[in-house]
Amino acid sequence: MLAFIVRRLIQSIIVMLAVAFIAFSLFQFTGDPINNMVGPEASAETRQLLRERLGLDKPFPIQFLHFVGNVVQGEFGVSYRLGMKVEDILVQRLPATLELVAVAALLALAVGVPLGVYTGLHRYGAVSRLMLTLSLVGISLPTFLIGILLILVFAVWLGWLPSFGRGKVVSIGWWTTNFTSWDGFRSIILPAITLSLFQMTLIMRLVRAEMLEVLRTDYIKFARARGLTNRAVNFGHALKNTLVPVITITGLQIGALIAFAIITETVFQWPGMGLLFLQAIQFVDIPVMSSYLVLVAFLFVIINLVVDLLYYAVDPRLRIDRAAVGAH
Repeated sequence: MLAFIVRRLIQSIIVMLAVAFIAFSLFQFTGDPINNMVGPEASAETRQLLRERLGLDKPFPIQFLHFVGNVVQGEFGVSYRLGMKVEDILVQRLPATLELVAVAALLALAVGVPLGVYTGLHRYGAVSRLMLTLSLVGISLPTFLIGILLILVFAVWLGWLPSFGRGKVVSIGWWTTNFTSWDGFRSIILPAITLSLFQMTLIMRLVRAEMLEVLRTDYIKFARARGLTNRAVNFGHALKNTLVPVITITGLQIGALIAFAIITETVFQWPGMGLLFLQAIQFVDIPVMSSYLVLVAFLFVIINLVVDLLYYAVDPRLRIDRAAVGAH
């Protein structure tokens, strides 16, 4: 187990260095941020002084090593657009994104898994066929279109829910939360549904496919031959084995929720990291763009590491295989 964790940590460090290098390299060609920071009337001397102060006059390898060294110490530089430390900006925006992703993930699991089990057990039922048809709609429609339709129906026509922003938030230390007020909770409903819909349908179809496959195995047939009830067979044996691959896919999808929250945050003007990233692109704010990608990659790596450990703990075959390899 320890060797497995060490090996995964080494792989994670290599991945993080690769992402940092790619992100920092790409954004060197997005334009000159000095042009956005000073007006056209600024003199060449002023531009050069600002370039030296920001370290933009140094060679690329020196800039990259300086960036990596600062990131390791928890420092991400200064935003060209806002003039603030990037880590302070990320701390302000991170709670909004994480709360949105958490609600969307819980919603996707709470709806996707039961629907997947139901459609798997009643594969020929009319309700199951309807659910599968609707799931195709959820997978096919673009996220921004889903968000706009939800705003049109529930915010414009019905007036039940707000169409943008976080509503009233409460600060608990450095963390700002939506969940302590009804106004804040109402504000997160539409963005969370929009963000979770694709993941929800994906989980539903995955659980259904796994249930159909598991129900055809010999040990399920043997369990039925022993006289076990359908409830015991379906939920005590089939569902338990179905959830093993679902854990992996769900972990990856949580990472995807963080990465693709950009679209949802833009549609609903949700003040999270995704909206911050788009604003940084418009201003060529290289420190913010690079830091955002590194932070998202770090969250991906952490989630994948946790998923691997859960997969290792849930599936005894992995422990047996590794033990056998170690014995040889």
